[in-house]
Amino acid sequence: MSKKILGLDLGTNSIGWALVETDFENKTGKIIGAGSRIIPMDQGILGDFDRGNSVSQTAERTGYRGIRRLRERYLLRRERLHRVLHLMGFLPKHYAEQIDFEKNIGRFIDDKEPKLVWVADKEAQTQKFIFGQSFEEMLHDFVQYQPQLLENGKKIPYDWTLYYLRKKALTQKIAKEELAWILLNFNQKRGYYQLRGEEDEENATRLVEYYSLWVTNVEDSGEKKGNDIWYNVHLENGWIYRRSSKIPLEWTGKIKDFIVTTDLNDDGTVKLDKYGNEKRSFRAPDENDWTLVKKKTEGEIVQSGKTVGCYIYDALLRNPNQKIKGKLVRVIERKFYKEELIKILQKQKEFHAELNDKELLTTCVGELYSNNEPHRNNLEKRDFTSLFVDDIILYQRPLKSKKSLISDCRYEAKEYTDAEGHGVSVSVKCI
Repeated sequence: MSKKILGLDLGTNSIGWALVETDFENKTGKIIGAGSRIIPMDQGILGDFDRGNSVSQTAERTGYRGIRRLRERYLLRRERLHRVLHLMGFLPKHYAEQIDFEKNIGRFIDDKEPKLVWVADKEAQTQKFIFGQSFEEMLHDFVQYQPQLLENGKKIPYDWTLYYLRKKALTQKIAKEELAWILLNFNQKRGYYQLRGEEDEENATRLVEYYSLWVTNVEDSGEKKGNDIWYNVHLENGWIYRRSSKIPLEWTGKIKDFIVTTDLNDDGTVKLDKYGNEKRSFRAPDENDWTLVKKKTEGEIVQSGKTVGCYIYDALLRNPNQKIKGKLVRVIERKFYKEELIKILQKQKEFHAELNDKELLTTCVGELYSNNEPHRNNLEKRDFTSLFVDDIILYQRPLKSKKSLISDCRYEAKEYTDAEGHGVSVSVKCI
């Protein structure tokens, strides 16, 4: 009598199968079919599976959806910038010709995405950089500070002209098209801003700073925390950082990076604990820690006393091999970009009459808000700086209120009498 047997080989990311027919009496058989199904999974997912960590089926979709939202909001800001800059006459001709200002207003024409700083040279059949004069001005700086960089026909990137213009715009006149390039660049790189859970600017009782300090001595305090030992790390400025560790801290004579949080009184003075010591907490994160890199970069910019654009350009003059994105400046607070953008626009008002034209401002605001009369009237009372900075480039959609999700307290209620004399009881919201 023959039997059919299905055999399965279940692995972490594959399933093997074979269907065989076997005659046990005559000891014969055959393979009817066999195969395998490979489930594509990266090493991270396999590791979570082995550790028994559950993974949400929608987590990946949620991540992609967040990326799409960021992209769509960036494109919407760019379209609004295109519309305003076009009315002001600030866009280069070759760039404006490839933008739809009739149907899909502010968007690039289908299958077209021109580069603002490059125009096609039909005779030479190449692309020409349109801000050649500013590029030559920048070369004079590099001839002065880095002459070897231009020896033997060496070239420097045209893109660095943007940083030169961001520095120049703070003190001198730049062309309208150059200002449009700067504004569109700020639309891409706006800095970090988080409404939820972070109140650094509003919280005047806490001061969070970055320090790079020399460790003068590390001593064992004799206290223990489980299997860990508490160490007193003495720093060059007299501060003492307490840290627990299972292994001895060999930090003496080394420079360590710290995120220091200081508690302040209402008058700005440092709070003291019951022993009379200043209330200050330390964190010594890994050198690749996101918060450390952010605070470190912000601290260096503040210490330099320069705007972000000046800081980058001067760093290039000192070290042309310096990588900008992801290295020199990674993520910093949005306020740094906002301060620079306001300074640039305020200075360029002295040279471009369009930035002071109230009638032109009314036309641009009407282009953006044809149906929103209250907001249109509010913007018309301001200027182009406010329009560009607060309403277009650095606009932040407010968070939605979720107070309706807070439950009612079952133990406490407020009672009052309505207009008809009836008693009304309203529960207090839970805390």
